[in-house]
Amino acid sequence: MSTLTKQTLSHLDWLEAEAIHILREVAGQCANPVLLFSGGKDSLCLLRLAEKAFRPGRFPFPLMHIDTGHNYPEVLDFRDHRAAELGERLIVRSLEDSMARGTVVLKHPGESRNKYQSVTLLEAIEEFGFDACIGGARRDEEKARAKERIMSFRDEFGQWDPKNQRPELWNLFNARTHKGENIRAFPISNWTELDVWQYIEREQLELPSIYFAHVRPVVRKNGLLQPVTELTPAAEGDVVEQVQVRFRTVGDITCTAPVESDADTVGKILIETATTTITERGATRMDDQTSEASMEQRKKEGYF
Repeated sequence: MSTLTKQTLSHLDWLEAEAIHILREVAGQCANPVLLFSGGKDSLCLLRLAEKAFRPGRFPFPLMHIDTGHNYPEVLDFRDHRAAELGERLIVRSLEDSMARGTVVLKHPGESRNKYQSVTLLEAIEEFGFDACIGGARRDEEKARAKERIMSFRDEFGQWDPKNQRPELWNLFNARTHKGENIRAFPISNWTELDVWQYIEREQLELPSIYFAHVRPVVRKNGLLQPVTELTPAAEGDVVEQVQVRFRTVGDITCTAPVESDADTVGKILIETATTTITERGATRMDDQTSEASMEQRKKEGYF
């Protein structure tokens, strides 16, 4: 009699297998998908998962970034480097182009552009005829994201209705759409911030330097560290400090804050992440401090 050896999978193995399954479902069910890629840690995990799902062939979708025009240059440089290294097509659409067309109008020049990305995204979806956008959102990030299905249906206006979502029993995913409708697929929905860092460590993924501890000028405001940059200069009376910080998440400069940290390696970041009691967005997002910036409302309007 032969003896069958049962392989014990780690929780990362299970999460990876689920994400690869979801990516292949999107590729199999959708005619023209795209993977949203910013150069951030979550989308870099998605790239590795796509490699495992589809290599040695090319990805069955291009990469796309919606650029606010206010992104950290370290992240944009890394985005371009990684896309070129993989040999995959990268589409960049800028919110500034939407502003030039008049489809985005800021209330004032210093307003955060982050929430307006949905307009440029919807314009890009229409331009290229994408029927699915693959994103790196996770359910542990924010309450509205926790309501999201893995295959999140958007109507012909790009809108999301949290009260009208498709069931996903037994890991059966429905990505079917009519013309003009769209699916937002989130393969790492069930991952946590700690899972992401454990996966980065296991896969030895390269990251933009901004994720690791470095000294940066900041101003303390509303319990957060506001970076001092050309876009976010210190106001009169502000006390500018040189503080050792790192970024837990990256996005628009005007709304993404670093945290104090001496974690200059993935191992140290893992320890910090495992022991923190503050959520990723709660510690770093300046635009989440007001009800106007409600994530659920943004998602209803077409946000990622």
